[in-house]
Amino acid sequence: MAGRPPSRQLAFALPHAESFSRDDFLEGHANAAALSLIESWPEWPNRIMLLAGPEGCGKSHLAAIWAELAGARSISAQGLTAATVPMALATGALVVEDLNPQTFDELALFHLMNLAREETAFVLITARVTPVAIEIGLRDLRSRLRAVPVVTLMPPDDQLFRALIVKFSADRQMNIDEAVVNLIATRTERSFAAARLAVQRLDTESLRLGRPVTRALAAELLRNYD
Repeated sequence: MAGRPPSRQLAFALPHAESFSRDDFLEGHANAAALSLIESWPEWPNRIMLLAGPEGCGKSHLAAIWAELAGARSISAQGLTAATVPMALATGALVVEDLNPQTFDELALFHLMNLAREETAFVLITARVTPVAIEIGLRDLRSRLRAVPVVTLMPPDDQLFRALIVKFSADRQMNIDEAVVNLIATRTERSFAAARLAVQRLDTESLRLGRPVTRALAAELLRNYD
């Protein structure tokens, strides 16, 4: 009687907690200016500031650090409405997350910026692109938003990139050695999002196959995704 093929373990997409504390923020040349802005509060050059950078570069982490410092509330740009503006600014500080083209209410954002100025409130906006790259129909909002000082987060250097791989692995309770880190760092696009995705795929594959996270497994996985 032929033996049954070995069963394959299912890999469940379980949530993984990511810490947004100051102690868990990884510093590097790429984010030094943005971190300096957060830590210099309330001595900001303007009461409304904007952090710009690619997905996964640490904008939300920095915003969370600032929210803790300033007692700020947080709202997504997409969820901002004229009706929610007064309550959103109730503490005198607000994070507006993920300001992306054509996904927010222009009148609501204009109302927010006006009210923040009247009440001398602080607002920190995060976006993947700078305001000049966002198409805005409301002329007054366009000029007002483009006058907001922008701090841009840059792609990670090699040292920060390797540290990110280690951190994302630790967030998933994965123990990886230096050989695995080196392989991912040399075979993966140097970006925050790519580091996160590589670790996620390695974790998923390890669980699915029931194999430990080794250099061999990482090499096999990366080869399949080349």
